[in-house]
Amino acid sequence: MDEINIQDFAKIDLRIAKVKQALEVPEADKLVQLVLDVGELGEKKVFAGIKKAYKLDDLNDKLVVLVNNLAPREMSFGLSEGMILAAGPGGEEIFMVSPDDGAKPGMRVK
Repeated sequence: MDEINIQDFAKIDLRIAKVKQALEVPEADKLVQLVLDVGELGEKKVFAGIKKAYKLDDLNDKLVVLVNNLAPREMSFGLSEGMILAAGPGGEEIFMVSPDDGAKPGMRVK
């Protein structure tokens, strides 16, 4: 694994985001579209490979950690404007990183 230094890590803008809406992507086996509230930074739409691990209704109002400054990526389903952090091997075993109570959308993760 390549090491990075603190200056490299400081380039990553991690933010708390709240799931406003979780949408089915019918033509995708793994992806859901999340509309995220990033506080004063506005809204972002991201595609996340969590379809087999989470029910759409369970995602609404959930707090997640967003890589906010990831370059947007055009996908066949639409534009993904960031990435949420998750761990696990995939499929049903994927676990989104969630902040403790008290965290608010838009807060920077340091």
